[in-house]
Amino acid sequence: MTTFELRLFKEIAATRSVTKGAAHCGVSQSAASQHLQEVERRLGTRLLDRSKRPLDLTPAGRLFADYCREAIRRREEFELELEALKGDVAGAVRVASIYSIGLSEMGRLQEEFSAACPAANLHVEYMRPDRIYEAVGNDAADLGLVSYPQSSREIAAIHWREEEMQLAVPPEHPLAARPIAALADLHGQDFVGFDEDLSIRREIDRFLRAHGVTVNPALQFDNIQMIKEAVALGRGISILPARTMQAEIAQGRLAAVPLDAPGLVRPVGILHRRHKKLNRAAQAFLELLTGSD
Repeated sequence: MTTFELRLFKEIAATRSVTKGAAHCGVSQSAASQHLQEVERRLGTRLLDRSKRPLDLTPAGRLFADYCREAIRRREEFELELEALKGDVAGAVRVASIYSIGLSEMGRLQEEFSAACPAANLHVEYMRPDRIYEAVGNDAADLGLVSYPQSSREIAAIHWREEEMQLAVPPEHPLAARPIAALADLHGQDFVGFDEDLSIRREIDRFLRAHGVTVNPALQFDNIQMIKEAVALGRGISILPARTMQAEIAQGRLAAVPLDAPGLVRPVGILHRRHKKLNRAAQAFLELLTGSD
């Protein structure tokens, strides 16, 4: 069996779905089905009970799934021990990041990582938070960078930092000249917010309600970059992590004003799969992250 076939069946067994298992391994559903049929042919037995939904494993399928998990674990351990013998920090680290961290900081982090580990490769993909948890849980990413991190039975979240949230306004807005913005001044203002399914939206809504502030929802987006653009174009004000606005402030496109009611912060964390030994490249990048603010 090839490593790909082992990983593919492990994912199919975990998700009880050929389609989901294929997606986790980056292949089409039809390709995954062909691989699965070939594995069953070679083993001379059915691994899945296809009459049930979701799919169920046959007794042989459960035995093979255990074998796949153990074989993959042993291969990971072998690769780590081999890296240690070689001495150099080499290999690849796969990072899944929310857009605001990736776009504002990944350039600097990539430069620092390349300088410290020239033989290692850093691959970054930008995703929505729910997809990052999925990528880390399914081993499509070694590390995930998210806001409002949550641990689970399969995923561990490491606290990274807390980012102060401030009022985001166009430079010509009356509130831009204030050293501190009173929350009462936000009442009735056109507001550019986050999509309702995001944790940061729920936290901002809770904060405004707690202080008796009602804003006028103007636009909403699923990422900070789009919100910053809308605010810069005068479509409304917003509340964003101050460090994500540094480039636009330097360009004269946004102003960030502290709020008179402190305590609103965005926690940011690093995700990794529990019980997985990171390769030396991933461990080195994790150390770089935790050593920076």
